[in-house]
Amino acid sequence: MNENVVVPEITPDELNERFELGRVPVLLDVRELFEREIVDLPDYGQLSIPTGQFIERMGELDPEKEVVVYCRSGARSEQVARYLMQNGFEHVLNLRGGVLGWREEVDPSLPTY
Repeated sequence: MNENVVVPEITPDELNERFELGRVPVLLDVRELFEREIVDLPDYGQLSIPTGQFIERMGELDPEKEVVVYCRSGARSEQVARYLMQNGFEHVLNLRGGVLGWREEVDPSLPTY
């Protein structure tokens, strides 16, 4: 994987603003099931594909649509976003700070782990 590919980011505040405007991108949660059971973002129909299953399930995504990838802190999602970009997806964003960033910027009532 080419680590030199720069993955664009979206801040939690920017994503929340899009939600409020009804401009919801495809949300891709790459966390494990046990993590989603602890905490998740508001339900906007996100697709859940844990990192370990991603390559085999990548076909579930439409390369023409904007995809925002997220995980707990933004590290795993950055790797997945980079992989998407290297495989023909042109509209990919990593959620800066992941769920922890969302908690910090948008909803401090969410639990942390």
